Amino acid sequence: MLLLRVAALTALWFICSAAVAAAVLQPVVGSAPPSDAAGAAGALLAVSFLSAIVLSYVVLRSRWSGWKLVATIFVVLYGVGTVLPQIETAVFVTRLPAGMLPRLFVAGAITSALVAPLAVLVLGRARARDASADDVSRLDMRPGEWTAKLALVAVLYVLVYFTFGYFIAWRSAEVRAYYGGTDPGSFVAQLGSVVRDTPWLVPLQVARGLLWAAIAVPVVRMMRGPWWEAALAVALAFAVLTSAQLLLPNPLMPRAVRMAHLLETSTSNFLFGWLTVAILCWPLPASRSAAA
Repeated sequence: MLLLRVAALTALWFICSAAVAAAVLQPVVGSAPPSDAAGAAGALLAVSFLSAIVLSYVVLRSRWSGWKLVATIFVVLYGVGTVLPQIETAVFVTRLPAGMLPRLFVAGAITSALVAPLAVLVLGRARARDASADDVSRLDMRPGEWTAKLALVAVLYVLVYFTFGYFIAWRSAEVRAYYGGTDPGSFVAQLGSVVRDTPWLVPLQVARGLLWAAIAVPVVRMMRGPWWEAALAVALAFAVLTSAQLLLPNPLMPRAVRMAHLLETSTSNFLFGWLTVAILCWPLPASRSAAA
């Protein structure tokens, strides 16, 4: 039954994504050549399958159900799959067709709004089953503790972002050529050039780190089990729901660049997601772990 549910969610995800892309994005980017259509469909099916597996784990291990769960899943899908990556697109990709960027945000919103209720329905969580489970709470902290932990998460994201960006993506000659950059020879020199030439980039990544944390919070609150289950859910959501999209053929980004970013973002986002939950939940009293 679980396999059937995952298969059904994969099919629905594929249909929704393809239909929305055809209606919203295709008028701008055009249709793929017939020779590439089969490859694009196969890539979209792989993305739908990977995303369905991750979302199934999150939904089935959630304490929440019904519209509360639907709303949370929408926030996760739209935030992780569209808003955060398209902020990067707006900043770094300067060769987008006119009107493409707002269409990306609209397409992501529509797809997320379709998939979220379908996932909750298909996975059997449309009705509340255990209302008392909602009483179990996590992340009960004073304002000062919230401030300190969120600041630490933001700093962590900046470190992870630039470290993985340099040692994985920026090592690729294709990536450097695509963005018109050079390798100064060391990580410290690269950071120095970032601060000197694009001083706004560090504050931008601090803001993105806080947005990632804001998306992680409801997932941590709703997950059953010990803290590491929430960490796994957040890490997988951050890694797969964002990075899997790089499997899709993209006329604006060469395959070598996509694959370099795929390796970079999947590993860095998984690590960042896990550490974010560890920071937010630390320390975790034994009594709270048992109650969860």
